[in-house]
Amino acid sequence: MALLKLSDIDENDRGSSADHDINGFDVYSQTTDEKVGSVKDILVDEAGHFRYLIVDLGFWIFGKKVLLPVGRSQIDYNSRRVYALGMTKEQAENLPEFTDKLEIDYDYEEKVRGVYRPTATGTTTAASTTAASTTAASTTGVSANQPAASTYDRNTYNYQQDQSLYGLNEQNHQNLKLYEERLVANKTRMKTGEVSVGKHVETQTARVAVPIEKEQVVIERVTPGDAGRVVAPGEANFQEGQVARIEVYEETPDIHKEAFVREEVRVRKEVEHDTVEAQETVRREELDIDAGGNRVTRNPQI
Repeated sequence: MALLKLSDIDENDRGSSADHDINGFDVYSQTTDEKVGSVKDILVDEAGHFRYLIVDLGFWIFGKKVLLPVGRSQIDYNSRRVYALGMTKEQAENLPEFTDKLEIDYDYEEKVRGVYRPTATGTTTAASTTAASTTAASTTGVSANQPAASTYDRNTYNYQQDQSLYGLNEQNHQNLKLYEERLVANKTRMKTGEVSVGKHVETQTARVAVPIEKEQVVIERVTPGDAGRVVAPGEANFQEGQVARIEVYEETPDIHKEAFVREEVRVRKEVEHDTVEAQETVRREELDIDAGGNRVTRNPQI
């Protein structure tokens, strides 16, 4: 995220922040109460959040400007002072120099953060060998479990990962929290009904016609055409007990019931999508400042 100097932002774009900057405030070491230098400008990100104070170290290192993360500062508006929490001269010497023509990128910020970040023992990187820096780290309230710089990734880094450097609090920055209401849309899945699919047996009388055949014997007595003809001797053979046999058949119906698959019923669900719109009045708190003719400085915000 690009950083901009507050002085380079048009007054119309930064609104009331033009009257609330802390340029010119003296900078003191919170550890030794020794004057370090003065605030020359403020760096803000594209969202308008204060990230660094540009500090001229004229009282420690002549001609050198460095960046002080806003979370490592304590602002005293009455005395027009900014206290650098935990800063030592050794730490200031290890900080990379800032110039107005410098292009601030992730690598440069990592060099700055590397000096201020606490080590696993709770001391800052640049001053881990001095007792003063140990005291300074403890006064900032930084957790010793904060990950080392090697665990940060340039593609996913955000300032929330370094709350000890950029996090603000009411004690040091006297920030006022403004609240607002937002519409939060959630969905609740509820049962609206139930469909039961079953089957039952219906009975009916079925009729079927089956054609059958029956055989019967037909005996016909007919008079031959040569009736009255005299037969030749020996042609007539008179015998008793001669019987003619004919087999008679008939068909009988064979009717029984068999089960067949008539049809198949498939049961499934389909989801219909719809959009429900809601409208509600929400409230938001805005900041009202009554300076009473006095100079009011802007509180940095994360």
